[in-house]
Amino acid sequence: MFVDQEGADPNFTATGVVTGNRVTVTVTGEVDMSTADAMLRAATVDGAAAATLDLREVSFFDSAAIHALLQLADRYGEALLVHPSGQVRRVLEISGLSTQPWLSAD
Repeated sequence: MFVDQEGADPNFTATGVVTGNRVTVTVTGEVDMSTADAMLRAATVDGAAAATLDLREVSFFDSAAIHALLQLADRYGEALLVHPSGQVRRVLEISGLSTQPWLSAD
């Protein structure tokens, strides 16, 4: 299954692929108050018990994005894996979330 949450913002895409019970969402561009919900929707598909969020191509990540990420952490718990870009990692460090178990070390 393939889910694309490309919206009106040309600097953003959130594309999800479901394999078994895991959804893998690749996000590019800017995740902010106008796009965070699309990222959340792409990662919360019916039947998915686990999620991988690839944020390595994200150039901007604000408080709305953090809120969406925390909603995903609540939903998936230990079954969430997040691969951050340098920018996303920096925002998570500043917000005190850099030691979360779902945050990949790569």
